[in-house]
Amino acid sequence: MADLVRLSANSVGFSSSSSLLTSFSTSVSTSQPILAPPLQSLCKRVISLSVSSPLAGLPVTFRPRKNWTSLKVQATVTETEQPKWWEKNAGPNMVDIHSTQEFLKALSEAGDRLVIVEFYGTWCASCRALFPKLCRTAEEHPDILFLKVNFDENKPMCKSLNVKVLPYFHFYRGSEGQLESFSCSLAKFQKIKDAIELHNTARCSIGTPEGVGNLTLESLSAPKDPLAGSSK
Repeated sequence: MADLVRLSANSVGFSSSSSLLTSFSTSVSTSQPILAPPLQSLCKRVISLSVSSPLAGLPVTFRPRKNWTSLKVQATVTETEQPKWWEKNAGPNMVDIHSTQEFLKALSEAGDRLVIVEFYGTWCASCRALFPKLCRTAEEHPDILFLKVNFDENKPMCKSLNVKVLPYFHFYRGSEGQLESFSCSLAKFQKIKDAIELHNTARCSIGTPEGVGNLTLESLSAPKDPLAGSSK
């Protein structure tokens, strides 16, 4: 039995054992796993596809979405920093009025200058269309004082001045007080030019300004109790 076993081992010979050692040494030296034939064919297909792809070897850049978000935020901030159409002024002779006190003070300090008051609304399309031409007129007449009154910010004053439509214009000059008032649109802007030609002539003022009709700071304050201070 021992002879038979020894003969069987010799019959196998070193060919099979050497082939096993060779395959083992090869797998160890390459440090790669031994794959089954189906997996080997699949890997070959994947490798061949990646090599033959037209995009192979080209750099691919990925941009994070947060960069786009920052750009949108910066654009929004820049847009909001731009002044609104009614906030733009033609020059030092165009002044925004925010209260009755500022309005009366501007008229009293104007002296003998012609003063044109524009009553406007930020929501008024006709006011917006007319405004650029009014700015050009102010630039052409630096000797005239232009006052801009926001209707929504000064409703009590506008009501006292009988402003019922927009845009509306008042013309004042020194001791003559209010010269003219009318509504106007872009199509009828010639009315403003005609009024400027009529009222902006050289003249001498005699006396102090007459005021603004019935408009005073006292008239806009809360009415007093007529019975206050009366004796029974």
